[in-house]
Amino acid sequence: MKPQILIVDDDASHRRMLEAVLMAEGYDISHAADGAEAVAAVEKQFYDLVLLDIRMSRMGGIEALQEIKGINPAIPIIIMTAYASVGTAVEALKSGAYDYLTKPLDIDELKILVQKTLRHFQLETENRYLKERLDHRFDYDNIIGQGRAMTRMFETLSLAAPSDATVLILGESGTGKELVANAIHQNSPRKDRPFVKVNCAALPETLLESELFGHEKGAFTGALTRRPGRFRQADTGTIFLDEIAEMSQATQAKILRVLQGQAFEPLGSGQTVQVDIRVIAATNRVLEEAIEKGEFREDLYYRLNVVSVTIPPLRERREDLPLLADHFLKIYAEKNRRIIKGFSPRAMDLMMRYQWPGNVRELENAVERAVILARGEVVTLDELPQSIRALDTGAAEPAADGASVAGRSLKEMEKDMILRTLEQTGGNRTRAADILGISRRTLQLKLKKYDIDT
Repeated sequence: MKPQILIVDDDASHRRMLEAVLMAEGYDISHAADGAEAVAAVEKQFYDLVLLDIRMSRMGGIEALQEIKGINPAIPIIIMTAYASVGTAVEALKSGAYDYLTKPLDIDELKILVQKTLRHFQLETENRYLKERLDHRFDYDNIIGQGRAMTRMFETLSLAAPSDATVLILGESGTGKELVANAIHQNSPRKDRPFVKVNCAALPETLLESELFGHEKGAFTGALTRRPGRFRQADTGTIFLDEIAEMSQATQAKILRVLQGQAFEPLGSGQTVQVDIRVIAATNRVLEEAIEKGEFREDLYYRLNVVSVTIPPLRERREDLPLLADHFLKIYAEKNRRIIKGFSPRAMDLMMRYQWPGNVRELENAVERAVILARGEVVTLDELPQSIRALDTGAAEPAADGASVAGRSLKEMEKDMILRTLEQTGGNRTRAADILGISRRTLQLKLKKYDIDT
């Protein structure tokens, strides 16, 4: 793609001269007659460079520079001035200008500086993304799994990632939805463009809309400056909306508009902003049920669900558990400077039988804990969490009150097991029943029988 350059000058003949010179160098040129037009142009389109005159009738260069930097701090700006005073240059550089030229312009100097500036920012962008990719190494090889369920998921990813389609990632908490979203972006044509993540459940509704769409100065109490918003930051790249089912119907309607027309209006602004973005969304909820309850828009669901990727829970891909456990063992042994060779047969047997309600995230935490507590070169049963050790019927594990299993009645042991399982699942009865191997109805009857209030 040709670099996009915006020329801002109230002298029409000077603009035309610059346009002719730079187009001959192979650049795509846009122009604005004053600072206000320049700010409006930057709000609507991405530019690789802005050439900005310092003295203009409507909005001066310094003011326009500050406004543009408020929209996109990464845009390099070269100031043009007929007033080659040190004060003007210093003020421009302090406001975020990359460099400045004095009028009348030296054409050769202009060409060299434009080329140098574009190259500098191109290398800076490439280095930043290269560092992120080296730090995180998101590709299919780092999503561990070789069972049938994961193979099907990889096949879907290999088809979806190179496209520009919206992707909906479904899976329980802790299954690795963000890792899959990263893999989709890193294997897409947008991999060298921004990848912006938003956890919709982590922000109050009053802040989520501003975070996503941005706001104008004074749009609401506390809006002291203009904020570009995540959709504008993701322009030409990908935005990942995690826990999308947690946003309100009003915000859902605005997301729908972005998906339909790649456009939105920042809070407090009547101006429409066009963007070019790919949307990846994720949720741990069953959206069909949320639609029936009136909690999620059906039209948004169909817009998001162009391609759906379902990540199986760990209990449904037990063949992958030893691979994952060994992967985390190597990571945390190296991180904590420990020599740990593996897991004892007894420890691995219990890990294979455990239900893992927290999925891969819970497994990772359990392995990290085991590495820290391990007394030898092998992780044993003693280093595993109590929730896993409780499955070992061949040992008299301490009960919650410190008493041994020996001498306790079956009724006491059953009640204790139910209480600990409910505590482990955060009071989720459906998940607790699944772990205990009984129906939810049976669990409810036992709760009533033992007078357990959750």
